[in-house]
Amino acid sequence: MAILDLAPPDGRRFRLPRGAMTAYSAAAAATFLASAAAPTPLYQHYQQAFGLGPGALTLIFAVYAISLLAALLTVGALSDHVGRRPVIFAALLANGAAMILFIDAHSALSLGAARAVQGFGTGMATTALGAAILDTDGRHGPLLNSVTAFSGLFLGALGSGLLAGFAPAPETLVYLVLLVLTAVLAILLRWMPETTGRRPGAWRSLLPELGLPRAARRSFLHVTPVNVAGWALGGLNFSLMPALVALAEGRNAPLAGTLVVATLMAGAVAAAAGLRRFPAERVLFGGALALALGTALALAALQLASVPMIFAGVAVAGAGFGTSFSGAFRELLPRADAADRAGLLSTFYTESYLAFSLPVVLAGLAVPHLGLGRTADIYGAAVILLAMTSAEAFRRRRHGARH
Repeated sequence: MAILDLAPPDGRRFRLPRGAMTAYSAAAAATFLASAAAPTPLYQHYQQAFGLGPGALTLIFAVYAISLLAALLTVGALSDHVGRRPVIFAALLANGAAMILFIDAHSALSLGAARAVQGFGTGMATTALGAAILDTDGRHGPLLNSVTAFSGLFLGALGSGLLAGFAPAPETLVYLVLLVLTAVLAILLRWMPETTGRRPGAWRSLLPELGLPRAARRSFLHVTPVNVAGWALGGLNFSLMPALVALAEGRNAPLAGTLVVATLMAGAVAAAAGLRRFPAERVLFGGALALALGTALALAALQLASVPMIFAGVAVAGAGFGTSFSGAFRELLPRADAADRAGLLSTFYTESYLAFSLPVVLAGLAVPHLGLGRTADIYGAAVILLAMTSAEAFRRRRHGARH
């Protein structure tokens, strides 16, 4: 794509070293996830402005995830064929367009349109940026992929929440900030090196197909329950947690709800980075246990209407989410060669974002019939069961390896 080339008068093209692409890709991935988290603290504003209920909010959230899944299933492996940079550039254009749509949003339908465009751009970026990180830093790539995802979600939720609480016109300012960051990243991409060669099959790669190398299949089966549990819990936090905190406090509490969401992500970042030197199998086992324990603590806190206890439970669950997701990366990615990385990432993220969206849609449909508290109890129990399933699988694996 010529638009991405910087050619000096003498005809040479200047490119930064490959290591610069690692830092760029991590920053870009964090920006995309921050953009995805930004609407959460503004949901109560949208509820009042557009007359939306919990069911409508979960459906708008689901539009984002479904659009992202559509991108993963079609263009998820495209960067393996045409290069990382063209796909990243197209994703940045989509994210910029989504920010403009959010600024102009005036109804539930326009919010859904903004979320759809944003989801597709994020899906394009997720695998291309993740693969670029692995291309340029094979040793730390799995950790960087997990930490940047959680860091972006944390910064997006916290930054948007603070602006929503203290800044004028946050429904515009939040997206203006992200639009500027997206534009800066699009400009900087001109100087970034390409990290993979082109190969045939680009058009064929657009056909919905999930790639799972044979060497990764057993590990994928073992990590699936805890990965689904973690992302399902994340989906609940990013869609309904502000309403759950308000239920516990007995009053409208948008900032407290935002801080709970940020706590989940902060726990994930801290645990993923702090336990990076431990073997993936041990990290996955411990992460599954922490996810189950933290979720149980948060459910008990909702019953007791204790907001401090909700924070404690969510922090522990976040640590379990972060370690299990990081451990899953470290367990799976060494089992794929460079030509299969984007395809494996596409499969892994497809599973993750299905878990991020579909359970929340079901929860949104259940709330009018069961009530918010009862729905959260059932949802949390399913998360605990899934996490313990993976914990048992890795306990047996470790036991078998010793005998």
